Amino acid sequence: MSGAVDLHCHILPALDDGALDIDDAVGMARQALQDGIAVVCATPHVRHDHDVRAHDVAGHVTALSSALREREVEVEIVPGGEVAETALDGLDDDELRAVSLGGAGGWVLLEPRPGPLGDELGTAVQRLAVRGYGTVVAHPERHAAADAAERLAGVVARGALVQATAADVAQGPAAPFLLELAGRGLIHLLGSDAHSSRAGRPVALRAGLERLATVGRVAPYVDWVARDGPAAILRGERVSAPFVA
Repeated sequence: MSGAVDLHCHILPALDDGALDIDDAVGMARQALQDGIAVVCATPHVRHDHDVRAHDVAGHVTALSSALREREVEVEIVPGGEVAETALDGLDDDELRAVSLGGAGGWVLLEPRPGPLGDELGTAVQRLAVRGYGTVVAHPERHAAADAAERLAGVVARGALVQATAADVAQGPAAPFLLELAGRGLIHLLGSDAHSSRAGRPVALRAGLERLATVGRVAPYVDWVARDGPAAILRGERVSAPFVA
């Protein structure tokens, strides 16, 4: 699907556990181009085990964008961050805006703490709302549990959106769980969550979108999932999925 937007990608080189160097980052951008992705939101980890400084992200995005222009790789890179639930309170207002999706000050990609989802996730979503932000909850496939759907439905009712990893929707052991969530209106966005062009998940959304299109509730809105919803998020607009639970 051409013109897609990847909201979750560790493409900035030598910053967290993502791209190792500029060549690796350029390789990831080329993967995106091949898959029909037009915009990649760079989302380095913002958490205690990575020394990512919020105010430096924009400069890293500018440097990578320059390298892509020099190599004629026509993929747009925009700033963001994957903010750990446990790191949220340590960010002041300027820092939080610097790692918001698109740098627009509207949405934060939130990484829940490890293990089953708990009350803390709802509290984090509420704290972000008080600060003027919507929440995109990252990779629910890591938190499969008997009450996961109920927990996600609770934060969606508060205005959060849920972003699954495209490769896990397309295939693998987490796919049935994610497709069940999608059928309940609890998967709204996809991201590659890619970390390198040399190993692991590629910067690709297409296969996940095609699998998501088999879910009756979501099928009419795949363009929204791929492009319209993420683009609005990057502009900082207040949005809700047209198929929410």
